[in-house]
Amino acid sequence: MDRYRDFHRRSLADRDAFWRTEAALVDWHEPFTKVVDHSKPPFARWFVGGRTNLCHNAVDRHLKDRASQPALVYLSTETGEERSYTYAELHAEVNRMAAVLASLGVGRGDRVLVYMPMIAEAAFAMLACARIGAIHSVVFGGFAAASLATRIDDARPKAMVTSDAGMRGGKAVPYKHLVDEALRLAKHPPAKVLIVDRGLDKAMARTPGRDVDYAEARARHLDAKVPCAWLESSEPSYILYTSGTTGKPKGVQRDTGGYAVALASSMRRIFCLDPGDTMFTTSDIGWVVGHSYIIYGPLINGTTTIMYEGLPIRPDPGIWWKIVADRKVKTMFSSPTAIRVLKKQDPSYMKAHDVSTLQYLFLAGEPLDEPTARWASESLGVAIVDNYWQTETGWPILSAQPGVEETPRKFGSPSFPVYGYDVRLVNETTGADAGTDEKGVLMIAPPLPPGCMTTVWGDDERFVKTYFSTFRDRMLYSTFDWATRDKDGYYFVLGRTDDVINVAGHRLGTREIEEAVQAHSGVAEVAVVGVADAVKGQVPVAFAVLKDPSRLATPEGIAAMRKEVMDTVDRELGAIARPGQVHFVTLLPKTRSGKLLRRSIQALAEGRDPGDLTTIEDPLALEQIREALGPR
Repeated sequence: MDRYRDFHRRSLADRDAFWRTEAALVDWHEPFTKVVDHSKPPFARWFVGGRTNLCHNAVDRHLKDRASQPALVYLSTETGEERSYTYAELHAEVNRMAAVLASLGVGRGDRVLVYMPMIAEAAFAMLACARIGAIHSVVFGGFAAASLATRIDDARPKAMVTSDAGMRGGKAVPYKHLVDEALRLAKHPPAKVLIVDRGLDKAMARTPGRDVDYAEARARHLDAKVPCAWLESSEPSYILYTSGTTGKPKGVQRDTGGYAVALASSMRRIFCLDPGDTMFTTSDIGWVVGHSYIIYGPLINGTTTIMYEGLPIRPDPGIWWKIVADRKVKTMFSSPTAIRVLKKQDPSYMKAHDVSTLQYLFLAGEPLDEPTARWASESLGVAIVDNYWQTETGWPILSAQPGVEETPRKFGSPSFPVYGYDVRLVNETTGADAGTDEKGVLMIAPPLPPGCMTTVWGDDERFVKTYFSTFRDRMLYSTFDWATRDKDGYYFVLGRTDDVINVAGHRLGTREIEEAVQAHSGVAEVAVVGVADAVKGQVPVAFAVLKDPSRLATPEGIAAMRKEVMDTVDRELGAIARPGQVHFVTLLPKTRSGKLLRRSIQALAEGRDPGDLTTIEDPLALEQIREALGPR
């Protein structure tokens, strides 16, 4: 591991020289005069004075050598559409979209809110904003009108880009009526709404003077040539909102130059992709993974990127592996939850297609449990790379970095700090560095590396107060996640600091207990939450999905299974971690992006309001939780 360790050490000890080398991976219209300005911590400005453009780096610069190479492959198993855009074709479409946005009065520094399904035009819109120096704010298409209105009022967009509808599970999901309602609720609605009409919602209403049909506007700009706006490196590229547990969502503000460099570097050093390779990321553009590794990262690298509208199990659970086979995917990026969904399907689907081109499957978004990692590795025969990061950072904090060195991996661990990140594990009470195998809060000493958030949109004070104020005498960025580090330097993320269960003074991570429950061979999936207890402070409560539900056909079967699960936890973690209750359900409540709604489960278990459920995948899952808990 010497090569990795030296690489990481240099990134911190010789920061300027290190990042000057990485910065050569992108085009600069004007060179930067200073690598980093950290004179006002925790704020950092990277590549000061340099001028560049994300769209130029993602599209224009590739026209010379790979104009005819596929850049964006759009696939929808919902509508049956399939379209491949070369870099030249992508360039033409982005210019058309940029010209349309400019005709609506959008210019440099203006915000454009994008509320779109997973269609190619969403990518065009993001890149077009970057091209003209506008700041896009993509809002996940699952958010309800009130959530959308909150984000509109914070960003104050000049225009909005939307569609009549998305498609999910074979059914149209109308968007436009939510947009209309959000604009009615918003105090600062945009003057123009650009609509990509897919013909899915025949009842879509239009507001004359405000709503603009994209197909009609595009037809007027077919030969458009819109120059790139050359932005100073620190100028904002986009805003992406993260939901806080309380208060209004935080607008994560990303810069331009630092982000371009971080992504270009990570594509080579972490994801092992060269120009001409193909990457398939199964996220949504409404989330940070979609921004970084569906749109910007692959395209900046000259890689072919796949944009997929559909589910992992439709038309059958082999669809992802068919895409991998058909498109000769080298690197895939997904989430542990999605893999756990596939784990429950007939295993023959994993073997139905030739996935020999696939070298890496990266998984992130939530802690990756060891059983799932092991199953995926053995089923696919590819390297599973657990990586850990946040909306705030924009690219991985912890990961194996096979493009630097192929280091041994441990199931359940996202390996090591990524270069550029000065990661610290800190005792939350004393503020001292945590020792080997000691739980601590995962933190980062500033300056945050290139690509990370630069502030909260419109609220510098909130940026400092939220992320850098854990300790009075030590300025560190808090991830709000618990972790441990073993004697070999491998990190293990245990879950959110606010998901930690305190049982009789003992701190237990939800992930630890979930892994223990999953050690039972009959458990397919589990969610563990801490529930208030008069005696112990909190007790863990487990909600499990079984591989064979027939075991629950009788009260005796339920009782036996419950005892087996508790005995398994006793064996794996000890009696202190034994769930106070084990409930059995057929599905767990998740967001459409696949994250478990642990807070909502916890709230129901404590008799509280489950909160904002606008992004829930299946409301019936929450009803199952209510039924399992019984009268309260």
